[in-house]
This record gives sequence, structure tokens and C-alpha cells, in this order.
Amino acid sequence: MTDYHDILDTPIEYLKGVGPKRAEVFRKEFNIFTFRDLLHYYPYRHVDKSHIHHVSDIVEDGSYIQLRGRITGAQVMGQQRSKRLVAQFSDETGHIELVWFNGIKWVQDLLAQKQEFIIFGKPTLFNGRWNMTHPEMLDPQAKSDSPVPMGFLPLYNTSELAKKKTLDSKAVAKLTANLIPVVKDVIPELLPDEMLRNLNLMPLKEALCNIHYPENNQQLSRAVLRLKFDELFFLQLKMLMLKQINTKRIPGHRFEKVGHYFNTFYKEHLPFELTNAQKRVIREIRADVGSGRQMNRLLQGDVGSGKTIIALFTMLIAKDNGFQACLMAPTEILATQHFDKISKQLAPLGLRVEFLSGSTKTAKRRQILEGLQSGDVDILIGTHALIEDPVVFQNLGLVVIDEQHRFGVEQRARLWRKNAVPPHVLVMTATPIPRTLAMTLYGDLDVSVIDELPQGRKPIITRHLYEKDRLKLFGFMRKQIAEGRQVFVVYPLIRESEKSDLLDLMAGYEAIERDFPPPQYGIGVVHGKMKPEDKDLEMQRFAKNQSQILLSTTVIEVGIDIPNATVMVIENAERFGLSQLHQLRGRVGRGGNQSYCILMSKYELTSDGRKRLNAMVSTNDGFEIANIDLQLRGPGDIQGTQQSGMLDFKIADLAKDEKLVSYTRNLAIQILDDDPDLQKPEHYRLKAKVDELIRSEVNWSVIS
Repeated sequence: MTDYHDILDTPIEYLKGVGPKRAEVFRKEFNIFTFRDLLHYYPYRHVDKSHIHHVSDIVEDGSYIQLRGRITGAQVMGQQRSKRLVAQFSDETGHIELVWFNGIKWVQDLLAQKQEFIIFGKPTLFNGRWNMTHPEMLDPQAKSDSPVPMGFLPLYNTSELAKKKTLDSKAVAKLTANLIPVVKDVIPELLPDEMLRNLNLMPLKEALCNIHYPENNQQLSRAVLRLKFDELFFLQLKMLMLKQINTKRIPGHRFEKVGHYFNTFYKEHLPFELTNAQKRVIREIRADVGSGRQMNRLLQGDVGSGKTIIALFTMLIAKDNGFQACLMAPTEILATQHFDKISKQLAPLGLRVEFLSGSTKTAKRRQILEGLQSGDVDILIGTHALIEDPVVFQNLGLVVIDEQHRFGVEQRARLWRKNAVPPHVLVMTATPIPRTLAMTLYGDLDVSVIDELPQGRKPIITRHLYEKDRLKLFGFMRKQIAEGRQVFVVYPLIRESEKSDLLDLMAGYEAIERDFPPPQYGIGVVHGKMKPEDKDLEMQRFAKNQSQILLSTTVIEVGIDIPNATVMVIENAERFGLSQLHQLRGRVGRGGNQSYCILMSKYELTSDGRKRLNAMVSTNDGFEIANIDLQLRGPGDIQGTQQSGMLDFKIADLAKDEKLVSYTRNLAIQILDDDPDLQKPEHYRLKAKVDELIRSEVNWSVIS
């Protein structure tokens, strides 16, 4: 019996037509190493060469079309750079112009030999006439020696370097045509036969052949459905099985009591009333940490919903049970904000809270590290400096990670491994995650959602203005400042770039200073290239209302909490992603006063840019914003998920396949409810595939 692994795992250079040089391009440009990799390198589109159409069939939709007719005349027009060959092509229903700017002599020689052709290309309308630039020209009587069959022609994504190395889309098509006869009989089926029948799914062998060279549109649609199903179903099955494994095998510290520290803070020092949503999440966390298994919980909450107080209560539960806790944030500004707030809130309890970052002085660092090892430090807050090897805890019981998508999975896992018994893990994000993305990216985590804002918060009013409205904007800023409020102004760049027309921060500073002259107005500047102490100084001035306007880049995107700031102005707002705009808007509206977000943009906007700004004006709901963002940008950009490799889909699309995501997850749950370990004979294929998936990647799920 042939071992399919031997064939599918054959190095790509051994495929007819590849060789060592092309193989190197495949590896570097496309991450294709084997026959299997090329088999799963799906075309992004097909063009229909299965039918001969008429000129009268041409419509203005940008589609490729294949025509059969005669060249009735041709002439060279223009001089030098504008030189072109224009030919008239006709069939019984009409005519179209064919245009060549390159290879004119070769085309003239071809047209001198014969007049009847099959042409293929994309028609465009120019000056009221249909024309086709550089069409393919085929002899109707000639026999092709190309391995690529006529019919649905696959188009493959490629790169400029690959094209220079003779690996354009047409070349890749020839190679996949060479590949399919070699591998089609050794492609193993992954799904049980009964499931294939019940779900009416195309067998995998047929799907992989038809995704490259479908017989017709129906076969292509069935192939796409089968391959999308496999990607989503096996991801869900793997995630759910990992969750089962972690629940069964990974022990956790049992936090048996809620004691002195938790109760004292709750009864005597809590500065505000918790919302019902916050109370519900705390109950969920208490059940987790008291269960004897390791908690892995994702805490979602919109900007300003009060996630940090949940983290604080969880850390107090750890302390009540004799354990240390730590909180890691992605930036020094955010980590410092957490430290300042938490250390003040916990000061009456006498707990030792320390801060550690890359800029912590050597003597202070040594003192902190000694306190961690001795158990004298109760809570450590900091940046990625927490994961460095010298940071050793005596008894780490809880890890809180804020804005978790900013960290790579390996960074997070290094923190998790600092204890023999894994600490409980609470990961927090202020970027609401669409349901489909949460089900796939965080399918192995328990999810808590704070879906209620604190009492007294007023919805932020968002407006979209253009440059002509700048005087109106400045007048509004003056009015707010006169009422004792403060203003953020955010820019996408620090200094002007020759290639960019963005309003940069330094030019913005000069404009603001002209209209808001000191000393009547205080103006601060914060950006990522400043020294930490300078940033801190500017932030402290703004926090104390010593400056009324803070000009900044996106370093203030998360974690800045200035209740007196009521206006967020975002310059060149069309250049920001939706998620980023929503995060920036969340820097205001934190006090009891009405707050505003002003989106400044140029007049000329792309379709996506206009949709983003319209979405911001129409809703404050972070989950609605996230769903629109998923539609516009895709999952990899929203959460930085490409770093995890978990959403490296080749064909599935979370934005378009929401129903299939839900269906495959429910199906995976049903199967595992019936057969948790996939031990039934009919599930042996599923078990083999899931085991392969789990083996092929490091299991970061316990910290992701």
C-alpha cells in the first residue's frame, strides 16, 4: 500500500517543472516546501475559459471573457512611449478593439499569419468603445501541449520577486496541473463516511482537485464549502479537546476562601458601587479559582467598563489564600497607570505593591527581585520585564495580562511557566471581540463579558468634521477649556514624512500654539520616542490640569484615565483602524461630564475609510464596532492574531462564514459530548487528524 505521507511530503523541487531555483522561491516567497503545501495553496479566483461568449455578452462588471472571431484590421498609432498597436476584432454580434503597448512586432507577425482567433481578457469601456488590452490569443485549430486544462482557469497570488523568477500565476497553474495527477489517488479522507453522507459534503480528494481545476461552478462551490468546513471544524475540535485536556490534567491552586483583604477592601475602601455585570464576573472567577483546576479566563469589556477593578479583586483573593499575583501590561504608560491606581487603592490594606519595567533602576530592581523571592512583595505590576529569567516568585498564584493581544504567545507562556503548579490566568481586553472571532481564537478559554457601563457614564457624542470646520473645532475646544475641561489631540505621525500628507504632531503643535497661546493655555506633548521620565512628566501635568491640551500619538490609545478630559480630537482619522479609533474615543467620557470625540479627515475618502468614520459616528457599542471592523479588515488585523498562527486560514473567512463557524463549533461539541476522547471506531479519522494538529504546534492555549 502506498504511504501517502511519502508522496505528499515530497520536497517541492522534485515536482516536474520546479527544480532547485524555483523551489527556493517557493520556500522564501510562499512558505511552500512540499507537494502537500502546494496542494493547499488555493487560487484566489477562477476565470471561466469553458465557454465562448459573444461580443454582445460583454457587460461592465470587470469580468474576464473569452471570444471567438476575426481580426478585420490593425494599425500602429502614436509615437515612442505612446506607441501602440490597435486591432479591430469582430464576431457576428459586434466588435471590440484590441490594444497592445508591448510586443508589437510579435503581434504584427502573428496577425500576418492568420485572422481567426480565440481571445481572452478583461474588456474595459474607453471613450464609449469596448477595448481589451494585451489579450491572450489562441488558435482555434491548434492543439495545446499545456498541462492546464481549458475550463476554469485558476489565478494564484504571487509576488513581484516570484514573477521575476518566472513564478507568476500562470506558472503556478501549470505546476498545480502537474501535481494533481501525482497526488490525487493518495489524498486521505479526514471525515467519517457517515458524516460525509449526512452532511452531503464533497470527498476531500475531489475537493482538492476541484479547488484548483473545477469542472463547473457547482463543483467549485462544493469544493470551497468542503475545505472551509474542514478548516473551521478541525480548529474547533482541536480547541475543545485542548480545553478538555487542560481541565482534566492541569491542576490549579485552590483558592478556598475569600477573606480579610477582599472583604475589607469591598466594605471599606471600594470607591464606587460595582455594576451587576462586574459582580457576575467576580462570581465566575471565584468559582474558577476555587475549583482546583487552573483558571484560564478571558475578560472582555468595552473601554471604561471597569475591568481593572475585577483584576484587583482577583488579586486580593490570591493574597487571601497566601499567594502572590502579578499584572503585565504592554506599554510602560499603561503599566504605570495600573500601578499608580492599584497601589493607591490598596495602600490602606498595607500590601506591598511594586512596579518593574525596563527602566527600573538597578538598586530598586534588586530590591524588588529579593522581595519576590522572599514573598514580601504581594503584587508585582509591570511590562514585559516581568517575564525575564531573573524574576522569580516565591509563590505565584495569579497572572493578569492586560491588552493580551499585544503580547506574543511565547512571551505569555514564559510568565506562566514561572511556577511548578501553573498560576491562574486572567487575560483582559478592552477591544471587544466579535462572536465568531472569540469562538475560534479563544475557543479553549472561558469568557466573561462586562456588558454594562458604570452608573453615571454618558454616551460619548462623536462628530466627523473636515478641514473647513477647523475654526469651529477650535472655538468648541476653547469653550470646553473655559468650563474647566481638558482636550486630547491625537496625530498619526511625529514628524512630517515626504511621502505622507498627514498632519503631523509637531506641525500640529505649532498650529495649536498659535490659537491657544501660552501662558493662557498649557499645551503638553507625548509620543513614543520620548524618554519615559519626560512622558511621565507631561502626563502628570495633564492629570493635574496644569496643561489643558495634550497632543499625542497613539501612545495614549489604552489605559489613560483622566476623568476631567472631555474632548478627543483625532487628526487624519481616516488613517486609523476602527478598533484604534474606538480605543482612542474611550480615553474620554470617564467622568460625569458630557464628552465628545471629533474625527477630523480630508474630503477625499476611500470607501472603507468612510465606512469606518460613519460607524464611529453612528454607535458607541464596541461589539458592533468590532463586527464592522471584522468585515472591513479581517481577523488577523483586528487582534494581531497572526502572531499565534491559530487563524492562518487558507480559505475560511470569519467575516463571511459566521454561520459555518457556529455550525462547526456546535457539531464539534455534539461529537465530543457523545465521545469525549474520540475513541469510537467511526471517529478514528477525526482522532488521527486532531492528534496531528495538537502535535504540530506548541500548546500555548493555557495562556493564550
